[in-house]
Amino acid sequence: PIMKKIINFPSKTYKDSSKYFKDYIETKNILLKKIDQKKLNLLIKDILTVIKKGNNFFSCGNGGSAATAEHLSCDFLKGSCTNTNLNIKVLSLSSNTTLVTAIANDISYDDIFSYQLNKLGASGDVLFAFSVSGSSKNIIKCVKVAKKKKIKIISFTGFNGGKLRKLSVHNINIDLNNFGIVEDCHLTLMHYISQFIRNLHLKKKNQINKINF
Repeated sequence: PIMKKIINFPSKTYKDSSKYFKDYIETKNILLKKIDQKKLNLLIKDILTVIKKGNNFFSCGNGGSAATAEHLSCDFLKGSCTNTNLNIKVLSLSSNTTLVTAIANDISYDDIFSYQLNKLGASGDVLFAFSVSGSSKNIIKCVKVAKKKKIKIISFTGFNGGKLRKLSVHNINIDLNNFGIVEDCHLTLMHYISQFIRNLHLKKKNQINKINF
């Protein structure tokens, strides 16, 4: 029964908003608790290695995932680096409206991320790709450029993970058909990773609550 609930939500019509809220939160919490902690530990280990080497991080996503990609650039640069000696170089490929629309208009919407990564990315960098379906053409094209340039791919997906899941070095998949809950989980994971990295590198341990994310 739990697995059926996780795969399909909502699976019925609700009239009681309190019941919908309770089931929504419960579904999200079950999914988050199912995530393989060993996968997360390996993912964080690789992120820390890239930070130490001084390579770049890039992020991308469409729709709500574009907001998560942009949010990541904020939390890694400002959040993780505050009261630490970290210098994380991170750029959201979803954020530059003039550049994104120029590429979409003059070349192709499928190239909005890959074009940028091809110009800016280099071997040893990391691409964070957020895609609920795991099948967005512009994301897949960007990932293929990343692979050619030996840029490590960390992806966060939903549903069955799509093509993106198979193309990634690290993938965290939320196996649910509900876009909102999947995006909630992705955002939670992004906050967890960025805050944990800061936690490891605080100059003084009593500064843990000096800054609100």
